[in-house]
Amino acid sequence: MKRLLSTAYTETSFNIAAFVLRVTFGILLFAYHGIDKLTKFGQLRNSFFDPFHIGHQTSLLLVIFAEVFCAFLLVIGLFTRLAAIPIVISMAVAVFLFHKGQSVAGYEKAILFLAGFLCVLFVGPGRYSVDGAMGR
Repeated sequence: MKRLLSTAYTETSFNIAAFVLRVTFGILLFAYHGIDKLTKFGQLRNSFFDPFHIGHQTSLLLVIFAEVFCAFLLVIGLFTRLAAIPIVISMAVAVFLFHKGQSVAGYEKAILFLAGFLCVLFVGPGRYSVDGAMGR
């Protein structure tokens, strides 16, 4: 009981938590959002949300880069903090621009992804990753 109420943690528990956070959020984003956008590219390329006026197709390509390529890098733990940056930007755009004015129920997944990937950005990959194995 004393251990459950303690604020102390071991290095191993921290690394396991970082692994679980990174892999869970990375797989969910990759599998349920990135691959979906990749397979529907032809349908979305002319109508995708374009908040920075760089073109619908370019915006879609940047989001696919974040949600497929960067999410994959996060899952394996390679260049973790660099890979988290495009995802955080993508999720911030979803939360603060795309879903602006909607009820929170409409964009709670985007909020959760933003929070999770911000944690990954701040915490890093942990020991159980390619970065950790390489000693970065």
